[in-house]
Amino acid sequence: MGQGPREYVATDYESVLRRWTREESIVSLSALDNFLTATATYESWDFRWAYAIRYAEDYRLTVDQTHALLQSSLAETQKYHQFYVALYAQRRPWSDLTAPNAAWIVRLIDDQGNETAPSEIERINRPGATELTYFPYTTPWRVVHKIRFPVLTLDGRPTVSPQARWLGLRFAGAQGHQQLLWQIEG
Repeated sequence: MGQGPREYVATDYESVLRRWTREESIVSLSALDNFLTATATYESWDFRWAYAIRYAEDYRLTVDQTHALLQSSLAETQKYHQFYVALYAQRRPWSDLTAPNAAWIVRLIDDQGNETAPSEIERINRPGATELTYFPYTTPWRVVHKIRFPVLTLDGRPTVSPQARWLGLRFAGAQGHQQLLWQIEG
């Protein structure tokens, strides 16, 4: 979770992606059914650095373009916590978090009891080459979203406590609930 410069090359991206990606399912053993599988990547400072380096290498960006991409991406971490999320639900429409009366809600949580609703959920209707390459768990059977949570509450408090040992996403609905958790490095 710490900020500061990183020493990544493009080939480091896959290991950094694994470090910042979690997957959990809500399964009914009695009905032998998978109600929801959620795979999410927390776009942390560390992840964004590795992503920018990989993207710059793939697209052969100049040094100035790479610097601009990195600066704008890292600046976003000061405004919000962002997650790339791919969902598979028992029925495809139930995977859409932007639907009216969505089957699932998502919250940002931490071990200090903080719980925050998203400030923005963007459904990615047709994932392109970038999403399919950089987030390989993106498949035609999943509904993909970018989910943002504010870094600060309206009264200026952090949405994730500075004392938190972990942060996570909680998915909850009529069929159950599940959490995806990321340890916060000390």
